[in-house]
Amino acid sequence: MKTWGFALIGCGAIAEFHLQAIRKIKGTRLVAVASRDERKARAVGEREGCKWTTDYRTLLRNKEVDIVCVTTSSGSHGAIGLEALQAGKHVVVEKPLAMSAVEADRLIQAAEANGLYLTVVSQRRFEPQHQLVKRVLDSGGIGKLLMVEVACPFYRPQAYYDSAKWRGTLAEDGGALMNQGIHSIDLMLWLAGPVRSVFGKTATQTHRMEAEDMGLAVLTFANGAFGTLLSSTSIRPGFAPTLSFYGESGTIKLEGMAITHWSVPDMPRPQLDGGRGDGAGVTDPRAIPSEYHQLQLTDFVNALAEGRSPAVAAREGRDAVRLIEAIYQSNASGKEIHLGDDT
Repeated sequence: MKTWGFALIGCGAIAEFHLQAIRKIKGTRLVAVASRDERKARAVGEREGCKWTTDYRTLLRNKEVDIVCVTTSSGSHGAIGLEALQAGKHVVVEKPLAMSAVEADRLIQAAEANGLYLTVVSQRRFEPQHQLVKRVLDSGGIGKLLMVEVACPFYRPQAYYDSAKWRGTLAEDGGALMNQGIHSIDLMLWLAGPVRSVFGKTATQTHRMEAEDMGLAVLTFANGAFGTLLSSTSIRPGFAPTLSFYGESGTIKLEGMAITHWSVPDMPRPQLDGGRGDGAGVTDPRAIPSEYHQLQLTDFVNALAEGRSPAVAAREGRDAVRLIEAIYQSNASGKEIHLGDDT
């Protein structure tokens, strides 16, 4: 049985979730970590008993490395991910896949050209309530989908954005949509299907930063359903994200990891372990469980071993970024944006 060698580029807070996951996945080992900050790289390397470096290109030349997790700031995902693919490594990119759909396309094309696997971290898909809702919607359990409501009413203090120069910038971090809201957007697209058109508004209302702290959108899905989307980091004290699906014969409502309403014909309300809480990073981005990173990385390793596609396709990560771009374009133009074949 092959042992898959992992390496991490980036040793910040999100890297810890990847490290915890790799420790628990059979048939894997951590080969090396890299960070521009020598103190961080050394500390993680010594703690994990692996090689460490401040030059990630050294890591990419290591033949023991099969899979690279890119856990750097968002603005560098595209460039570093592309270099890793060009070096012949399979790549796992933290959200977002890239800061633009064009950049995401470059990653996808490089992976396909080199016969490599590429995925973006969308670990919330692996939570039991979302897995269940996916099965119900795909089977037509609530009939024709009429309406989808998505809300990500988070809170971040100004200190969060002041903690690093790149935070809150459009090029390196993104705002409430690209950073905090992208998980809810990914879930929406995965569960309800592609969006055909969008009318969006964004604003920076309560923070000193370049990107938006409030994003709103009215959506029309390809299947004819309507939708609304809210993502913010200005809502005090912060609330769990919600997903609501209204069908012609039933309704499902989720809040955080809890099912708050369930009227699915001929299917009793399921009993799932999970609470509303801060498990989705409502006020603290580190307040999320690591087990779903573990499930996604396990699926990625299994996909490599079995020669199948991973559960989260890179193109799906690209489509979430494209939708956010369309919201920005709508806000700038004041017009509804139609998403065609490029989605």
